[in-house]
Amino acid sequence: MNIVTKYIKLPCFAGLIFAGVVGTTLFSPVVTAQSVDALLDKLVEKGVLTVKEANQLREEADKNFTTAYSAKSGMPEWVTAFKINGDLRGRYEGFFYEDDNTVDRHRFRYRVRLGFTAVLKDDFEVGLRLGSGELDASGMIDPISNNQSLKDNASKKGVFIDLAYGKWTPIHTGEWNGSMTLGKMENPFTFPSTLMFDRDYTPEGAAIELAYSPVVEHSIKLIGAGYILDELSGDSNDPYLLGAQLRWTGTWTRHIASNLGISGWAMANKDQLVNSAVPNFGKGNTRNDTGHLAYSFNPVQVDGCFTYTVDSVPMYSGPFPISLFGEYLNNPAAQRKNEGWAVGIMLGKSGKKGLWDILYQYRFLAADAWYEEFTESDFGANYVAAPVGGSRGYGSGTNVRGHIVRGQFSPYDHLTFAVTYFLTELIDETPDSSDSGTGRLQVDAILKF
Repeated sequence: MNIVTKYIKLPCFAGLIFAGVVGTTLFSPVVTAQSVDALLDKLVEKGVLTVKEANQLREEADKNFTTAYSAKSGMPEWVTAFKINGDLRGRYEGFFYEDDNTVDRHRFRYRVRLGFTAVLKDDFEVGLRLGSGELDASGMIDPISNNQSLKDNASKKGVFIDLAYGKWTPIHTGEWNGSMTLGKMENPFTFPSTLMFDRDYTPEGAAIELAYSPVVEHSIKLIGAGYILDELSGDSNDPYLLGAQLRWTGTWTRHIASNLGISGWAMANKDQLVNSAVPNFGKGNTRNDTGHLAYSFNPVQVDGCFTYTVDSVPMYSGPFPISLFGEYLNNPAAQRKNEGWAVGIMLGKSGKKGLWDILYQYRFLAADAWYEEFTESDFGANYVAAPVGGSRGYGSGTNVRGHIVRGQFSPYDHLTFAVTYFLTELIDETPDSSDSGTGRLQVDAILKF
């Protein structure tokens, strides 16, 4: 079944135009998939297609192009299916502290990532991504950040393995889709905020995904994963994390969509996660005098997002989404300080030429609600004195609450400018009633390809 007849809901004129563009793309290598992307975006804008329908058509168009171009060029299909992508972000960052004895800080940083993906026969995929990163004093790399500061008299900077995985997708019918991934991968779990995981975190282990779409407008996805947190040469009880998530995505009308999720987590052998054994970039968890975690982490998390799309607003090209979202987690393994939550609103969505968005979010994450090394690296506050098992100064992780305000604008498809401001403080200050308040300003320019 071809990509036009597969979706008979398309009006005749849309189907004919789409078939013509795809046909030209298949038999004229100089015409790229951008033609198909532009048409699909226009059909979504006019309300002819939903975003999900457009994405499914785009995927099938890519497959047909790969097969046709492989036959025409004589090259193996895996060569023509080889993809390169990446991004470069330049950033100015300023830290402004409430405490008079802590010096404000200014720095310039970059993040660069270059990815390679090979789509093989029999539904296999292999991926590799290189990325920047910064070594700490002990020679470890931050697991939740690819940022590299400009410093040390223009010294040479490192490049590291950010992704290295194999993926098999044996199930891909119209209603069902199932895959298995092994290696260092993109986090398969999705959330409306970074309350639990920084989006730069690339876990190591295995994941299984199974999605069911009984109708185009609704889908249910079940994800299960096991992450290796460390490997110990002198102990057989390695620490690891297990997680499962159920997510329901629904499109109710061309204006209304929802996204609901629930997840559960279990950490094993948490006593092995002492700061001297694993990268120690986060702060906030309660630790004993030897640096061991006082509590384990077995939280239950729920989230929801409701989106209403307005047909048009001034100074915005296309339908204008307005999203309200919330997230809550509770860690019953901790006796106290075991809750976290976030609420926010997002207007618009940047990423395409002429589009922009504005975000506001408030977040509260108690000390032992979640492991300090997973959460967003940009959301932290100032420890005037060193906490038990940690050091003084700014630290992201848990035991933080505050506001996030962000604005983004894309003057071109591949370029986005962003300004973000974090206004935060510690929930339990060290020492009590100290001035932990912190303002963090980020000004970004992001190029994607």
